Amino acid sequence: MQANKGGFNNRTAQQSLRGNELCKKLGHVFKQPQLLQRALTHRSHTAEHNERLEFLGDSILGCVIAHHLYSNYPQLSEGELSRLRSTLVREETLATLAQQLDLGSHLRLGEGELKSGGFRRPSILADALEALFGAVFQDSGFEAAQQAILNLYVPYLEKIDIQALGKDAKTLLQEYLQGKRIPLPIYNVVALQGDAHAQSFQVECIIPSLKVSARGLGTSRRTAEQQAAQAAYEQLPHTP
Repeated sequence: MQANKGGFNNRTAQQSLRGNELCKKLGHVFKQPQLLQRALTHRSHTAEHNERLEFLGDSILGCVIAHHLYSNYPQLSEGELSRLRSTLVREETLATLAQQLDLGSHLRLGEGELKSGGFRRPSILADALEALFGAVFQDSGFEAAQQAILNLYVPYLEKIDIQALGKDAKTLLQEYLQGKRIPLPIYNVVALQGDAHAQSFQVECIIPSLKVSARGLGTSRRTAEQQAAQAAYEQLPHTP
């Protein structure tokens, strides 16, 4: 009995340590740790899941991003601001930022989702990140949520090509290669995981002449190709 108690304490300590690591990356320490736990809980795990926090976080994210863009990009028109905001709050971008936080390793998933690789699924990662923003808001208010969001987004924004507004990654990559008379990339599905109703695709984007190879993950082949194209595009040299 004592050994079991020790094992439980060890797991609890490990979870607490990893939670602290996540909070450090996010830039927010929770006064109410139960909110963090709720944000990381998928509906497949328990009835006390993160969907309501996700709803809240989605609204806060849109407001914070809109205000930041309006304040920091005075040269952009309303249409350009709208397109950039849409790019920043879409699933692909949220999933990318979630991966930078290693959010998947912190999620509480049901057995079925664990077996099907739910901790890697972009939709689950994106939803959990929005829930995390909602949890910060509930824990400490709007300014804390705003800061947590900007802690992730400001570095990401510095990498975005403003001239590429409204263009998806595959289009950007194609235009880049065509402009330099380089053959177009090859996309290959390298892995297919999960059941038919919850599959995730892993796609590789290859540019042989440049010796560039990058992979993307998505709930559809199209989404995975976009992720792979974005990763490949970021490997290419860009001049101002």
